[in-house]
Amino acid sequence: MRTAIALGSNLGGRLQNLQRARDELRALHRVGEPFCCSSVYETEPVACAPGAQTFLNAVVELDFNGQPRELLEALLRIEMHLGRHATRERNAPRTIDLDLIYFGDLQSNAPALTMPHPRAHERRFVLQPLHELRPDFVLPGQRESVAALLGKLPPSPAVDVFARSW
Repeated sequence: MRTAIALGSNLGGRLQNLQRARDELRALHRVGEPFCCSSVYETEPVACAPGAQTFLNAVVELDFNGQPRELLEALLRIEMHLGRHATRERNAPRTIDLDLIYFGDLQSNAPALTMPHPRAHERRFVLQPLHELRPDFVLPGQRESVAALLGKLPPSPAVDVFARSW
């Protein structure tokens, strides 16, 4: 099932955190090709405490041959392995944040798994990297493409290319 995961980091070696998370995602047992990575973008923190450092963000798209809950559990394990605490304050600074953006055309409002990500269509730091990979893709539950959704967002907060290859 084609699946997208957003990666973010604003603590420590931000680029290294994204690289390690990408490598751990690629190594998951049920992950297949093609495994695609967007550029890395530097973004201003959104809804974070004053003084929060800027984020590095990217999106990877991959094939996952398993259930969405299984992938979500793997994402949580990767976050913990890379230094993110299991109990955390919402929007707190973090070494790594892995968000399941979509899992095929699945739509779910279950408390443990909301699909697609409920705010993906509103976030430039998700849509800009996703646009590189799938500009014509329509997120489940949306009526417009990623490109059209991105075009409707205000230019602020800025999302700037940090690294094309990583």
